[in-house]
Amino acid sequence: MAQPTKKTRTSTARKSAGARSAKGSRIAKSGAQASATTPAVNRGEALARAAARALLEDKCTDVVVIDVRGSSQVADYIVVASGTSDRQMRTAAEGVKKAASALGDQVVRSNLDERTTWVVLDLVDVMVHIFEPNTRAFYDLEMLWGDAPRLDLSGGEPAGRARARAGGGAA
Repeated sequence: MAQPTKKTRTSTARKSAGARSAKGSRIAKSGAQASATTPAVNRGEALARAAARALLEDKCTDVVVIDVRGSSQVADYIVVASGTSDRQMRTAAEGVKKAASALGDQVVRSNLDERTTWVVLDLVDVMVHIFEPNTRAFYDLEMLWGDAPRLDLSGGEPAGRARARAGGGAA
């Protein structure tokens, strides 16, 4: 049962990626993530970094970007953050939607639980999870993807696996 869902998602992602190929040139032209002197950042990474920046601007805490390329069939990057209230979490989700729109992407699906303790945004190449701290600790996505490298949000280089294990999790 789970396998057809993955194939459907993969074909949907391929269609979206094909439809977005013209949009990819807009990112390079705008200079948002690439320039003639620096290597181009892949689309998924640029989107993950933009989502993380939007979450930080909306005062979310413990923002982590996990690189799951080659480990997940669902997405290339997972962004995890904590919010302190339902209002903040909803506002942060809107900020991520605007950041994605600025890069020529859009949220394919979004979902939030009944009590707004977990907001999920599906951007095809990037999954964004905004948790209330207790819910984040319960599901512990960072531990689930413990072997995957984290992106260093301060300088742009991937954090090493050992460094990610030592200090990359939620407090």
